[in-house]
Amino acid sequence: MTFLLAAADGDAALAFIELGAVAIALAVLARLAGRWGLTAIPLYLLAGLAVGEGGLAPLDVSADFISLAGDIGVLLLLLTLGLEYTSAELRQGLRTGLAPGLVDASANFTPGFLAAVLLGWEVEAALLLGGVCWVSSSGVIAKVLSDLDRLGNRETPAILNLLVIEDLAMAAFLPVMAALLAGTGVGDAALTVAISLVAVAVILTLALRWGHGLSSLLARGSDEALLLSLFGLTLLVGGLAEQLQVSAAIGAFLVGLALSGPVQARAGALIEPLRDLFAATFFLFFSFQINPGSLVDVAIPALLLAGVTGGTKLATGWFAARRLGVAVHGRLRAGTVLIARGEFSIVVASLGVAAVDGEELRALAAGYVLLTATAATLLTKHSERLAPARRRPSRP
Repeated sequence: MTFLLAAADGDAALAFIELGAVAIALAVLARLAGRWGLTAIPLYLLAGLAVGEGGLAPLDVSADFISLAGDIGVLLLLLTLGLEYTSAELRQGLRTGLAPGLVDASANFTPGFLAAVLLGWEVEAALLLGGVCWVSSSGVIAKVLSDLDRLGNRETPAILNLLVIEDLAMAAFLPVMAALLAGTGVGDAALTVAISLVAVAVILTLALRWGHGLSSLLARGSDEALLLSLFGLTLLVGGLAEQLQVSAAIGAFLVGLALSGPVQARAGALIEPLRDLFAATFFLFFSFQINPGSLVDVAIPALLLAGVTGGTKLATGWFAARRLGVAVHGRLRAGTVLIARGEFSIVVASLGVAAVDGEELRALAAGYVLLTATAATLLTKHSERLAPARRRPSRP
């Protein structure tokens, strides 16, 4: 018994050492990114490749633990986005964002679907690759906007409108694809989609109508009580949403949206350090799962697909921001940041594990997401240089 306890203690000690070393390495990368004036996301992704399976220094740590920490990071990123958005802005966004949402779906789903057809994949895998290319990464975009201090920019509502519409569309797309791959009947698929849409409607109604009451209740406690309440509520609502076949990200976003007034600013300041910790873990784990060797075979298709859909996302963001009267530089910022694909794309690709072309789909999706997430962070940082400066009128 003593030997078993000692062995367990030894395993725990090794895990602590490895996780501590990873945290320090992430801190160094964050410091370097700050010195270079960049967001740290590309460096986190490269670090994950280095310590994952097949990397330079693979870590023997619990994938389940890191995955859970990464999932929490996504929820906290979306909670932060919700805190920057008011209920009135969401209502307006859902009304004005429908046309950009349709453009977004058609312009970005189609290249992925056609690429899979050209590769000779089955229809199910082609539909999934279309979904991989369609949906931008809420987690990556939230981190980029926060790091570059652009949450208050004029183009940000256009970006958020598209993200919300994409997330709501996933409430129907994911159950339909799961039912199609499982071979269930049309009736079962329709029932699953109906449950998802009803759940979304209920969560939206609760956030929009009773958010002021929640804000008043949370405002009475100390900062410690507010932090614990907000963290617990985010996980609770996100988990319930996931159980109802709705993205947990939507639930977390609407928790932030429900808060208003002074408690909204307090919550943002309190959650920020926790968000940064878990968000770094998310980006690390994201590439931690990717075997660098598997990226070689899909490098050319992933690069071509990233180039094509990078252009279509840029056009989508430009169109959405222009409808809100945003100037050229703002349209470029909106388009470049939307290039990032991430957590949703991986979720969509993972549905095809049992499909005929499932392994190829996962490898291509991993390489594609890594390329787009990295490119979006760099292009967004330097988007001001992509538009020509306005000429000043010459003096007579």
